[in-house]
Order: sequence, then structure tokens, then C-alpha cells
Amino acid sequence: MFIPITKEWDVKEQDIIDTLGRKAADHEAIAAEVLQNPGAITVLLGGLSAKKANIKYGSEKVLRLVSERQPELLYPHFDRFVELMDGENKFLKWGGIMILSNLAAVDTDRRIEQIFERYFTAITGPVMVTAANIVGGAVKIARANPDLTDKIVAEILKVEKARYLMHGEPSPECNNVVCGQAVGALAEIYDQVSDRKEVREFIDRQLHSSRPAVRKKAKQFFATHKEAADE
Repeated sequence: MFIPITKEWDVKEQDIIDTLGRKAADHEAIAAEVLQNPGAITVLLGGLSAKKANIKYGSEKVLRLVSERQPELLYPHFDRFVELMDGENKFLKWGGIMILSNLAAVDTDRRIEQIFERYFTAITGPVMVTAANIVGGAVKIARANPDLTDKIVAEILKVEKARYLMHGEPSPECNNVVCGQAVGALAEIYDQVSDRKEVREFIDRQLHSSRPAVRKKAKQFFATHKEAADE
């Protein structure tokens, strides 16, 4: 069970690391403590480079939770999360992608726009999970930057012709999964899209997906956006 560390966070860095290193660390509780003691963020950033997996991935998880609740606390460390996104470690890469999308809400310097191409580059493959996380993050970025919506939509639509690999071989099913993610994302930002024709056509094609869950999402889109079905 997690025991809150509320005293002398600034001098008890080892306590934080020890807590994260526990097999059943309560990341939610740690994140709540960090929100009350933001000085601990530097310890968590250091933890991302730890050799011990529990500490490394625990630090990322806590930082991600903080980014969801008070992204302004992490915004000064924007470049560190870009490094995670660009890194080779897939789990930290996915965390970096999600954290950056959360920081879009407080991105007063428009730094997301400066790394736009880097953020979306892996949406076309080869890793399905990476692409799915990018698609999910795209919604948050579009909501925070409505003027980038059409540009973001153009990136999301690339998933249909993307090439995702499973065990080193192209996987149509992985493509179907990400297309399903794309349908959900486009449905969320459809009200912001200027030229909706390509979006409608893409989702219309998903009505014939071999994956039932994707067909269901496409049907739900047209049921929710009745005007799209009539256009």
C-alpha cells in the first residue's frame, strides 16, 4: 500500500524512488502527492532514465497522470517529452506522445505546432500502438488548436493506407484497428472540420470494414451526424 510522502519532498528524493520501485506502487496516489508538491517532478523526470523498470515506467505513468490533471506543471519540461516521443523505448515513446497531447491545452508558445511533423510521422507505421496513440492525442491537440484541425485531419486520414507490421509482416487487421481509432477521433472533432468530404468518404468506407467494431463506429458516426449521411 502506498504511504503518502508529504514531508520534505525536496530533500527526500530517495523516498520517491523507493516508493515507485515497489511492485504494487499506487501511481494515482503518488500523482496526487506530486500535485501538492510539484518539486517532486524533477525526481520523476530523473526516474525516466532509471535502470529499474518499475521506477522508469512508474515515473512515466505518474507524469502522464499529472499531465492530465495539471499540464501547466509539466509544460516547462516540454522538450523532455519530445525526447521520449523520439526515443527507441516504445513504452516511453507512447507516454511522451500522450503527455505532449495533454500539454497542448496549455501550449501558449505553440510548441506543438513546431514539432507537428515529428509528432505525426509514425502515424503511418510500422507500429500499430504508436499510431493509435498519435490518433488519440490528435483529438486533444485539435481541441486546443482549432486552427490546426484540417491539418490534423489530413494526418489522421493517412491511416487507411498505412503499413503496420505484426511479427515483421504487414497486418491488415492492425490497419483495421487504427482505422477504427481514426473514426472515433474524427467523430470527436468533426464539428471543427472545414472540408468534410474526405472525412465522410473515409468513414463511409469503414462501413465495409472486416472488423465489426469498426463498422459499428462508422454506423454510430452517421447516426450521430445525420447531416453527413445526407450530404
